[in-house]
Amino acid sequence: MIDYSPLWETMRQRHVTQYQLLQQGIDNKTLDALKKNKNITLLTLEKLCSILGCTPNDVVVFQK
Repeated sequence: MIDYSPLWETMRQRHVTQYQLLQQGIDNKTLDALKKNKNITLLTLEKLCSILGCTPNDVVVFQK
């Protein structure tokens, strides 16, 4: 199972809000998918990592 809980912790640590993600080109549909642990594209993952200055491990974990 995909779990985006590390994303919210990384955002909190780096003082990045959802509004700032929207300003950087992450749309509402994508934010909703992240909140519901749904699939996102690798391009979106790359964009999130670029905005937050982190690695994919700081955004997503895979659980059985």
